[in-house]
Amino acid sequence: MRVPAKVNLALNVGATDNEGYHALGTLFQAVSLFDDLVARPAEAGVFRVSFRGEGASGLPVDDTNLVVRAARLLAETCGTGNLGAEIRVHKRIPVAGGMAGGSADAAATLVACNQLWGAGLEPGQLHALAARLGADVPFLLCGGTAVGTGRGEKLRPVPVRGSLQWVLALSHHGLSTPAVFREFDRISPPRPTGIDPGLLAALAGGDVHSVGPLLGNDLQRAAVNLHPELADVLAMGREAGAAGALVSGSGPTIAFLADTPAAADAISGRLALSSRVRAVRRVHGPVPGARIVN
Repeated sequence: MRVPAKVNLALNVGATDNEGYHALGTLFQAVSLFDDLVARPAEAGVFRVSFRGEGASGLPVDDTNLVVRAARLLAETCGTGNLGAEIRVHKRIPVAGGMAGGSADAAATLVACNQLWGAGLEPGQLHALAARLGADVPFLLCGGTAVGTGRGEKLRPVPVRGSLQWVLALSHHGLSTPAVFREFDRISPPRPTGIDPGLLAALAGGDVHSVGPLLGNDLQRAAVNLHPELADVLAMGREAGAAGALVSGSGPTIAFLADTPAAADAISGRLALSSRVRAVRRVHGPVPGARIVN
């Protein structure tokens, strides 16, 4: 299985509901930074996960992990007690980086175990299970580019002409999504959640120069408050020629939009010299969601 990371080209944060969840209006794009996952049979009722690669040593492998939760949920849905899985994940998506690595692995687990067990669940059924696991999980099943509403789980695909080139600046430290939302609540009132029609039109027309200035994230100020060095990294990429820049999701990964390969080279080179940046990744989007590969 291969599953992509996501960036949020727009993330608009509205009021909280009775359960404390914020209404969101977001524009997801799946990008070519992938985790790989292999699922093999295990004894009945046993669900094991192991990780290698990016951030693997800090990840839980018990029932709190979304991979294990996804496998158990699918097994319960199948209604039989003779299912089990051993799941191995090679991570490249940063942990606690605002790129939905955990949600991606959960989406891949649903697809992989559905195949492994011959469960035969249709995409709509997998989507419903994904929404129970987390707001980003349904999008990582689908990939591409999509508007997400509600808590982010209600998806509407949108057309994109061509491909967007991104340079990602990975941080030395992760950020807690709940902490970022708490900081947002402290410093900001709820915001309108509608996605700018101009951004959607620019994507449909393949107009990168118009896309860049329309990128936006209501959580960016909160993330910068918690990690002030992010402001310096944003400035570096913009000075190096990025057509647009924003913190991805709850951060701290920063996504820089490049309008040409030469611009991507310049942005990458500048960021690679900074002690504030742990690693630089060049990716493109949109790409498909969780899928079986040979």
